[in-house]
Amino acid sequence: MELDGKCPTGPMESRWTRHKAAIKLINPANKRKYSLIMVGSGLAGASGAASLAELGYNVSCFCYQDSPRRAHSIAAQGGINAAKNYQNDGDSVYRLFYDTVKGGDFRARESNVHRLAEVSNDIIDQCVAQGVPFGREYGGTLGNRSFGGAQVSRTFYARGQTGQQLLIGAYQALERQIGLGKVKMYPRTEMLDLIVIDGVARGIVVRDMVTGQVSSHLADAVMLATGGYGNVFFLSTNAKGCNATAIWRAYRRGAFFGNPCYTQIHPTCIPVHGENQSKLTLMSESLRNDGRIWVPLKKGETRKAADIPEAERDYYLERKYPSFGNLAPRDISSRAAKQVCDEGRGVGPGGQGVYLDFAESIGRLGENVIRERYGNLFEMYERITDENPYKVPMRIYPAVHYTMGGLWVDYNLMSNLPGLFVLGEANFSDHGANRLGASALMQGLADGYFVIPYTIGNYLAQGKPAKVDASHPAVKAAEAEVTERTKRLLSIRGKRTVDSLHKQLGLLMWEKCGMGRNRAGLEEAIARIPEVREEFWKNVFVPGSGEDLNVALEKAGRLADFLELGELMCRDALQRNGVGVGQDRLPTHVLQHPALHQLAGGSESRLHGRRHGVVEEQVGQGAAIDALRGALAEQAGEQLEGRFGDVSHVGSPGVEQMETPAAIPPLAGRPDLDRVACAGPPRPPSRAPRPARKRPRQARPYRHNGEGPSPRPAWPRARFPHASSDHRFRR
Repeated sequence: MELDGKCPTGPMESRWTRHKAAIKLINPANKRKYSLIMVGSGLAGASGAASLAELGYNVSCFCYQDSPRRAHSIAAQGGINAAKNYQNDGDSVYRLFYDTVKGGDFRARESNVHRLAEVSNDIIDQCVAQGVPFGREYGGTLGNRSFGGAQVSRTFYARGQTGQQLLIGAYQALERQIGLGKVKMYPRTEMLDLIVIDGVARGIVVRDMVTGQVSSHLADAVMLATGGYGNVFFLSTNAKGCNATAIWRAYRRGAFFGNPCYTQIHPTCIPVHGENQSKLTLMSESLRNDGRIWVPLKKGETRKAADIPEAERDYYLERKYPSFGNLAPRDISSRAAKQVCDEGRGVGPGGQGVYLDFAESIGRLGENVIRERYGNLFEMYERITDENPYKVPMRIYPAVHYTMGGLWVDYNLMSNLPGLFVLGEANFSDHGANRLGASALMQGLADGYFVIPYTIGNYLAQGKPAKVDASHPAVKAAEAEVTERTKRLLSIRGKRTVDSLHKQLGLLMWEKCGMGRNRAGLEEAIARIPEVREEFWKNVFVPGSGEDLNVALEKAGRLADFLELGELMCRDALQRNGVGVGQDRLPTHVLQHPALHQLAGGSESRLHGRRHGVVEEQVGQGAAIDALRGALAEQAGEQLEGRFGDVSHVGSPGVEQMETPAAIPPLAGRPDLDRVACAGPPRPPSRAPRPARKRPRQARPYRHNGEGPSPRPAWPRARFPHASSDHRFRR
């Protein structure tokens, strides 16, 4: 199958504008005739549902929480990026676009990324209008922070509660539409299957998590905004309820999965402190603005941090990456932390930690300034660790945080299944191999507020889908599958708890498909995960019944999906032959699901000689990626080697080189590069530019000499005494 990303052509900076001008529209009076389903109520889901309802559509919104305000978006701390350049430090839409593409190791679809950078400023204006209390400077302008992977200050924040405040803004917009009757909310309801009729997504099958009732809901289009799948590792910074069920069930129905092995390891998390820990706690990346990261120079150091003199400390990020220092991109910072800990220079229990020290900043700025900036984060750290970060350095270590992979979508956010749209972290499109810090909130709100209202209308305007009801055979079959799956989980009655099996899978994924990957480890994981999956279906114990609230049943269903997804992630990583080391053969992988076990077999393929479920977007191989990297670096006037150290280690953290691929011809002759993936820098013109034409001098316009009546009245400038000559106003 050949995928078409539907990326517009022409100059990058005008693609989204021209695309909006060309798409089809629906009359406002006709929008109320359409019904839409939104699964998820975080930033992407709540903003999308509210925006579509405001336009007139009838929206049904589903979430497994008791309220949209409990979505995981509320846990985001550091901030949200935008290119407003209030600091006057050289930021621009292009710079945000460039940093995002470079931070993702040149593996994002550039058309989508530029659109994201374009609408970033509108997001801030939207949120300010909603009353989001962004931090402000003394003069009243919005404040900005620096984040990893950028050399400008573009991150807007609300102390350490940015996600919470943004979600409250989107939640208020959603609640308004609920009150108007345009959105019907279904809390405590979990999507368990996608209804596909004649190849088109037409609805979902859900289970009421309180009563256990299974039902189906139909609509003209389905949108998934259900977040990422980092909990496949068991220990992550995600909320415990975060899962992959919605997108995985869509995958089983034929939706393609893009880049499943791309998972982001966040460098600033509280280290694991016990075997019974259920999740990890994120400490905002914004802390790296004022905290210095270091480890002892000596291996096996047992002295307290305060007793180690400056001469015996290794500020390794400042030493290795002087241009970025402690704000080096997340993947590079995570890998560097793992390296020093593997060398035996880690701190804390088990040597799995590095110091994040604020002593220098407190001495330079004063404790009150640091308390004003990070007080709530310091308080949270002290409550968890019983250590006062104002007096002793924090201890941090990388942890699974975000997933760049997700369901494949085109430029309009629609999957390969017509009628199925995917928003936010649930899709694969915007971040490449590594997400730029503070861009997650930006993508969620961009998709919900400013992209999906245009693109879903373009799809619906193609023709209203035929009416279907619950009696359709496809609906009945989907409901029966969900019911049977629930009965099977409850009937096993084994001896293993769901959590014990999940921990077993998570440890295997972390060791073999986490920060450090190699061929042997991935092959071992691919062999062992089916064994864990078999043990699950033979020996898991799920107490209770399916007719009432049953948390164990919920976790068991999600773990069953993780056990399949984990294998897919390992197979994807193995297929790349070095992804994340700058030499991958296939920058973008899209995996389809006939059946998971089919991924290993066959020899026929239209594109790359394989038929094991892998369909690659038409992009260049290693040499093409290297050409893109070099061209963009040259365009920005910098060398990646000088910024990031060894270019072969830009990408997913800690992935070891497996195999050097054969070189292929460079980008010349590849005009289709951005058809589904990304565009490189503009090609030089094939001929010299034409000289400017000399235009004939035009007669000057008539100017009144002050005698007699004027041919046109003078502008009453006195009415606008504050107006400047250029009539520009700074917002």
